[in-house]
Amino acid sequence: MKDFGFSVDQFQPRSQALRTLIERGHLNQATNLAGIDAAFEAGTVTAYVGFDATADSLHVGHLLPIMTLRRLQQAGHRPIVLIGGGTTRIGDPSFRSDARPMLTDAQIAANIDGIRTVFERLLTFGDGPTDAVMVNNADWLDGVHWIDMLREVGRHFSINRMLSFDSVKSRLGKQENLTFLEFNYMILQAFDFLELSRRCDCGLQMGGADQWGNIVSGIDLIRRLDRKEVFGLTAPLLTTASGAKMGKTAAGAVWLNADRLSPYEYWQFWRNTEDADVGRFLRLFTDLSTVEIGKLENDGSEINSVKERLATEATALVHGIDAAKHAAATARQAFEGHGVPVGVPTLELNGAERDRGIPLLELLVRTGLTSSKGEGRRMILGRGIKLNDTVVENPDLIVQPSLLPVKLSVGRRRHAVVR
Repeated sequence: MKDFGFSVDQFQPRSQALRTLIERGHLNQATNLAGIDAAFEAGTVTAYVGFDATADSLHVGHLLPIMTLRRLQQAGHRPIVLIGGGTTRIGDPSFRSDARPMLTDAQIAANIDGIRTVFERLLTFGDGPTDAVMVNNADWLDGVHWIDMLREVGRHFSINRMLSFDSVKSRLGKQENLTFLEFNYMILQAFDFLELSRRCDCGLQMGGADQWGNIVSGIDLIRRLDRKEVFGLTAPLLTTASGAKMGKTAAGAVWLNADRLSPYEYWQFWRNTEDADVGRFLRLFTDLSTVEIGKLENDGSEINSVKERLATEATALVHGIDAAKHAAATARQAFEGHGVPVGVPTLELNGAERDRGIPLLELLVRTGLTSSKGEGRRMILGRGIKLNDTVVENPDLIVQPSLLPVKLSVGRRRHAVVR
């Protein structure tokens, strides 16, 4: 099977679904782009994206493929959310430098329970022809017999071709260990596509750019076994305008569940978007029309107000409009510098810590405002840290019990409270 890339400038889609994906920046690569466009034009297409349950929350790196499913549903097509209850037991090795930790069945089940809620906010589930469905690949993988899998599926996979995919070459090229267990992941993901094609008439698999090799392997398997053409497309792996990988902060991953990252912190993540990324992120991560986004970009709107609009719209999709408005109001209170704002991330000290006082550098790290004490020291010496809106000049400051509660600030936009 030939893998087709494409140039947006050279292809003018007829279908609303594909036109939307291109206009909003959701496409990186596709197989048989004209065939995908024709399928969208001909009727309802069932499309899926897979999500392994490696943690009890998804993070912002997963948001782009979820939004791609959302765009297709808005255009009249049917999304499938595939939860990898089976494949999580192995772990996707694509572009990783080491194997994922092995999780127990109980951990996987708990993680699945944790990640369900975000899909319910972003997709409409039900029994209608375009309603989303959620399936778990453990339903078929748990019952697979190894010899049968080798005979039916394994014989169609070329080791030579599997080694040629970038996701594998990047691991082997750095002399990093790739276990036989992980090497099977590509086969199992291809088998998932085969099962969904047979069970749900699924004709399209989508994912991040790092999933290209896995996706085309499934397409090839379905062609060989069922003589049927199905399609694949990938979304770009997102980096910021400065080249940084999107979705990481000094405090760690930008989680989508409120119990892992508060709506206020989530709002702040989007508010801190680099100027050059604002228009692109409005297209990818909000439901604002491209016409309205164009106006925001071109009518001279003050960039900080546009960033606040991005933060509020993006937060409303994941956490609801009430949480988004509350986060925006909390941020305004924090920016104005009047007292300790309600809703800002809070660190609660225990009795012993409260009574003895605690170094400011330690508090900066524990609140996630800095990644290390060294970074905190440098920022204090550069007059970048405030305590209760007063610039801190002493990096060895001990925060005494009499000061609590205190507001810590990095610049004008990042705050935390210590109680």
